[in-house]
Amino acid sequence: QIIVDDDDSKVWSLYDAGPRSIRCPLIFLPPVSGTADVFFQQILALTGWGYRVIALQYPVYWDHLEFCDGFRKLLDHLQLDKVHLFGASLGGFLAQKFAEYTHKSPRVQSLILCNAFSDTSIFNQTWTANSFWLMPAFMLKKIVLGNFASGPLDPEMADGIDFMVDRLESLGQSELASRLTLNCQNSYVEPHKIRDIPVTIMDVFDQSALSTEAKEEMYKLYPNARRAHLKTGGNFPYLCRSAEVNLYIQIHLLQFHGTRYAAIDPSMVSAEELEVQKISLHTSNDQEEQ
Repeated sequence: QIIVDDDDSKVWSLYDAGPRSIRCPLIFLPPVSGTADVFFQQILALTGWGYRVIALQYPVYWDHLEFCDGFRKLLDHLQLDKVHLFGASLGGFLAQKFAEYTHKSPRVQSLILCNAFSDTSIFNQTWTANSFWLMPAFMLKKIVLGNFASGPLDPEMADGIDFMVDRLESLGQSELASRLTLNCQNSYVEPHKIRDIPVTIMDVFDQSALSTEAKEEMYKLYPNARRAHLKTGGNFPYLCRSAEVNLYIQIHLLQFHGTRYAAIDPSMVSAEELEVQKISLHTSNDQEEQ
């Protein structure tokens, strides 16, 4: 746990795993309901392959600027000059805002945006954003749970949702209220400031909290982005479709291997291995389509 602000109550919790010699790790930013450990499947797999990954849980921040400033101080504290960011939902929005905030002296080497959005107005909650701090925790949890999938689900997705509900229960009123405020207060990403950053957009084709319009908007903003589509995975593909998500993360990070922005220990890189994995992913996708 790390405090970087003058305010002692603002504590960042994080898991930092993998080789410390790596100076440009992959950092995971969770969704509204998530804590740092929702990315445990990524931490286990990616560190096993030689990557350095950090999963974060943010303290209570009430606006995007305050978050960006706190995050910058955290990177300074960890002595990380540049990082790759994987953001899920709200985490994806904050990752884009941070890239935009630091565009004059860039701190973000690349972005993986999972079920992310670029404009908070899609939630039609901008008018209530300022009142979340007043609401009791059970009401806030109800708002978040309203976006979780219901109906028949396969076992992995059901387990993923159970895990997220459990994590949601662990969050206090101010943590939830502040995240919902960040999620809904009027704001949008200015893409011209982050145009040069390599982006992978990861989304699912089944039911998730994101509308088709929100997804289309992301494709428009990042016309050159790589796309990582998962047939299924709902709101939390990193939990219930972790093998596919981990593979897409590796494919995204492959472009930095052999540079000072590699997130992997150079001694662990095997091109053949990744090639084989890529082929197996295409094969499994083709089989699903048939």
